[in-house]
Amino acid sequence: MRTQVGIVGGGPAGLVLSHLLHLRGIESVVIELRGREELESEIRAGVLEQGTVDLLNAAGVGDRMRKEGAVHHGVNLQFDGRRERIDFEDLTGRAITVYGQHEVVKDLIQARLDAGGHILFETAATGLSDLDSEEPKIHFRRDAKLEGGKISFGEDPEEEELVCDHVVGCDGFFGVSRKAIPDGVRREYTRTYPFGWFGILVEGPPSTEELIYNLHERGFALVSTRSPEIQRLYFQCDPEDEVANWPDERIWEEMHARLDTGDWTLREGGIIQKNIVQMRSFVTEPMQYGRLFLAGDAAHIVPPTGAKGMNLALADVRVLARGLADFHESGGTDLLERYTELCLGRVWKASRFSWWMTSMLHRFEEDNAFQHRVQVAELDYVTSSRAAATTLAENYVGLPMDPAFKIPGEDQEQAAH
Repeated sequence: MRTQVGIVGGGPAGLVLSHLLHLRGIESVVIELRGREELESEIRAGVLEQGTVDLLNAAGVGDRMRKEGAVHHGVNLQFDGRRERIDFEDLTGRAITVYGQHEVVKDLIQARLDAGGHILFETAATGLSDLDSEEPKIHFRRDAKLEGGKISFGEDPEEEELVCDHVVGCDGFFGVSRKAIPDGVRREYTRTYPFGWFGILVEGPPSTEELIYNLHERGFALVSTRSPEIQRLYFQCDPEDEVANWPDERIWEEMHARLDTGDWTLREGGIIQKNIVQMRSFVTEPMQYGRLFLAGDAAHIVPPTGAKGMNLALADVRVLARGLADFHESGGTDLLERYTELCLGRVWKASRFSWWMTSMLHRFEEDNAFQHRVQVAELDYVTSSRAAATTLAENYVGLPMDPAFKIPGEDQEQAAH
């Protein structure tokens, strides 16, 4: 098989990149381990920065998002028995949109298939080779299944090869792409947090119009939403805990203890999903090697406190799409050569913001009464100082993209919406 750009990973980053390249007349093949149904039903993050919303609209895949997504103009910080609102609209003139990642994936898959795009579902990338040549290769096997963290194959299919002009790794932390960068070249920076998030998906009406981030002596809690019928809630937990230890009654008791105030009570509903989210920060440098480029979780991971994961991934591929377009349209290599430099500035700023939000809102093992009061003081400052509130708001709604990275029709789309 032969294509111009081979993309390993069919999550939001890989699918958006494939679609942006299609808009520039560049062929790509997406290799994805999971099946379409699994991809479209995996419940993940749902907070979209303004720049992400603009990008999806400009790429022509934002129709359902505009109809079903909930635009939020602020966020609530709850601490020391009170709740204060950060007004994004007033402080930045921008907003966020709550629209589930799985819904974004549904829209992107449909757009790619409608355009005749090539997505190889249930196909495992087994390795990369010749990355420093003009014909890098992706080795893969079809009829793959991922169960219990292990990959199996039906009837032991033979390994195939996809020859490309460039390879893009959007296959996450455990994929083959990052590991293809030699150890002597690759540098990795990691911070593992001593807690996790216990997440529940709830069938029921929302308890609040906008997100609530809560610092409590028992630990962090978050009230989010996915739709008028589905809500997403989290509370800080031991990362080694097990879901089986938390029956529904115990979960609601803990959530009420952390969140309820004198004049407000969390609404309950039917819990349809439970999971424990690990918390870590991770950055790889460089994000490229030869003709291999990393994007999204393959290159960096942030704790979900700052709602930056998918937004960072799409910022990566927006830059990369422009660089690949320059190469295939005019032979230009400047943007591709500077890809790591252009992306890492944003990555480290998002990593800092996510670390700051996490540190401000969670209880750490070594915390004492002094540390808790310092956190309360910081939250009081953030919510009482316009300058401090603006810092949070600017980062939460998303730092602006470099205006050089426009895609066809983007100005017109933004003006229309």
